[in-house]
Amino acid sequence: MKKFFFLPVLLLATCFGCATVDDLKKVQNELDQKITAVANNRVALVEKKVAAVEESLPLLKAEDNAIRGDLTKNIEAVTALRKSAAEKGADITDIRDDLQQLRGQLDVLRKDIAAAVTRANHRDEESKDIREKINSAVFKINFIENFLGIGKRDDQPEGTDKGEKSKDVPKGKPDKESAYAAAYELFKDGKFDKARDAFQSFLKQYPDTEYSDNAQFWIGECYYFEKKYENAILEYEKVAKNYPDGDKVPYALLKQGIAFLNLGDKASAKLILQRVIKDYPNTNQARTAKATLLNIK
Repeated sequence: MKKFFFLPVLLLATCFGCATVDDLKKVQNELDQKITAVANNRVALVEKKVAAVEESLPLLKAEDNAIRGDLTKNIEAVTALRKSAAEKGADITDIRDDLQQLRGQLDVLRKDIAAAVTRANHRDEESKDIREKINSAVFKINFIENFLGIGKRDDQPEGTDKGEKSKDVPKGKPDKESAYAAAYELFKDGKFDKARDAFQSFLKQYPDTEYSDNAQFWIGECYYFEKKYENAILEYEKVAKNYPDGDKVPYALLKQGIAFLNLGDKASAKLILQRVIKDYPNTNQARTAKATLLNIK
């Protein structure tokens, strides 16, 4: 750059012949100083910008690390949510498959009943026997519809279910066992009014035995199958209130919720069914309550 400035000055000096060598050197020095000052200013500006960038680098790195950390956490949370949703979806699919199978079985039973009724209309001499079979079939259908697989807890040891059956239909015949067995036979035969009276008499005579919570539950069932849902709700409540440690409490709460649903009280039904799910998890009653909640709109 010195050459570019020096040449014009030299040309001028040559043309006019007025400048000495000292003058030319003086001019050259002044130009060099100006050029150096401009270059220094620009270097200083660049150095300031570089310093500012270097100062901001730790902050930028910290922000980048924080963003990366948040992103990792979000990815983990989304992955967990997707896994949970997939598991719940699988549970719902299993429940729906079970319900579909039960509905298929109920359809077959209803067709059998319809066929039996048709035959009964043409065969008067067999009508009494057929009516008894129909009542028994209707009882079984209602039992399946409203319990939807009700039974022992998943975590119970083998043999518990057999113990429950022996409790419902006692083998021995002492007084209390005999009275309970007679009432239960009436219930199984679909004679709900007589069964209810028998269970009530049993409770008056034996209010605190190993069969008392069952007897109270079957009183509620008698009202339920007679479609007297308000009375059934009150009797189911006595099971939970009077026998809180009995094994019939989850059954009674489930049927209480279904009874509220049959009355059109969806809000109360939801509360009771949610209580079954919360207080008795991993049971058939809880799974039935979940399936029933899914169908409440």
